[in-house]
Amino acid sequence: MNRIIRAVALSTVVSAAFILPAQAEVTIKEPWVRATVAQQKATGAFMQITSSQDARLVEARSPVAGVVEIHEMSMDKDVMRMRAMPGGLELPGGKTVELKSGGYHIMLMQLKQQMKEGANVPLTLIVEDKDKKRSTIEIKAPVKPLVAASGMGAMKKHGH
Repeated sequence: MNRIIRAVALSTVVSAAFILPAQAEVTIKEPWVRATVAQQKATGAFMQITSSQDARLVEARSPVAGVVEIHEMSMDKDVMRMRAMPGGLELPGGKTVELKSGGYHIMLMQLKQQMKEGANVPLTLIVEDKDKKRSTIEIKAPVKPLVAASGMGAMKKHGH
């Protein structure tokens, strides 16, 4: 059975902590979604995730997108590669995993509407603990300007 945990992150300075089965605490900091232009059908969601115990981000959902995937972007020589991570993203206990441009991120595809600066995007994250028990974390991520940078550089620079 999933436990539903609700939280609202109204700005990038708000963080939220969630207690999962097996006593793992997951903290989400600075969640945000990159704004889009009209007719753009994909964007990224970014944040920092810390779990007190080993866990895995196994799924993400949002009502604003037809498809939501956990992705990894990497460079192989001079070629950028982006791939979905169907097995999820490891969350090592006590370490922060940053979802950012040029690395791990959540892709929102088949967008149903334009992502406008100032709006909040509902995101549902599914985290699995070491015993394979899943918990649901609901957040609202503010939409930041199209030119906002995360980590190593803007998505625009990386062909997103």
